[in-house]
Parts: sequence; structure tokens; C-alpha cells
Amino acid sequence: MILGIGTDLANIDRISGTLDRFGDRFRNRVFTQTEQRKAEARADVAGTYAKRWAAKEACSKALGTGLRMGISWKDMAVSNLPSGQPVMALTGWAQERLSQMTPPGHEAIVHVTLTDDHPWAQAFVLIEARPVAPDTDQRHRG
Repeated sequence: MILGIGTDLANIDRISGTLDRFGDRFRNRVFTQTEQRKAEARADVAGTYAKRWAAKEACSKALGTGLRMGISWKDMAVSNLPSGQPVMALTGWAQERLSQMTPPGHEAIVHVTLTDDHPWAQAFVLIEARPVAPDTDQRHRG
């Protein structure tokens, strides 16, 4: 079942200007060290940051809170699988909110997709609840 869905569109030039104006202050407030390493290693630094910014905004919407109620930018972190697929990890208050949203007997899966076409970066986040398979060991105990 779908627990939440969110989307966001970020302007890459706006993020570039923010990076120029605030530099590390902005980077350290919004992005994890892993996200920063990924962005700084890419040819399109601002585009990479903009996609991750959009993903955090989209995730906060999927959580049903927006960026309020104690959620921190760094509570939502985007990384990539070896295949390149983006994934979203939640910690802190974002993880607490996700736990509150997840029905008993289910696990939450956060799906994220990112795209950009200068000057735009876009992200979609879908939060799914999947039933947890019963513990097969439990069924075989006498």
C-alpha cells in the first residue's frame, strides 16, 4: 500500500547561486558528507545538489510533514546503489515519522527517482508499506 508520495522541482541555477553565496554553510546544513562527496566528484556539481535538494523536499512531502515538525534536511539522505539507482535513507525524526506511518506487520520502503534537464532538477518519492513475511521458524516450532 502507498503511505505517501511527494515531488519537487528545483532550479539548478538557484542552487548554484546558493552554493556560490553560502558555500560550506549551505552544504553542511543540508547535505550529508556522503552527499557532498558525490556532488563534488561530479561534473555537474550544482545539478547533483539540486537533485538531492528536490529529493529531500519530495521526501518531506511524502512523509506528510514538509520541512517542519522537527525534521532535519540531513535526516533524509540520498545515495546510489552500485547500479546507479538512487536510494533514500532516513534517520532521526524522519525515521520516527516513517515508523509512525507504517502499519503494524508492514515494512516501509522508500522509492526515489531523480532527473534533471537544465535548468531543472526533479525528484519523486513514493513510500510503500509491504507486509512482512511471517517468520517461518515460528510456524515450525511445536
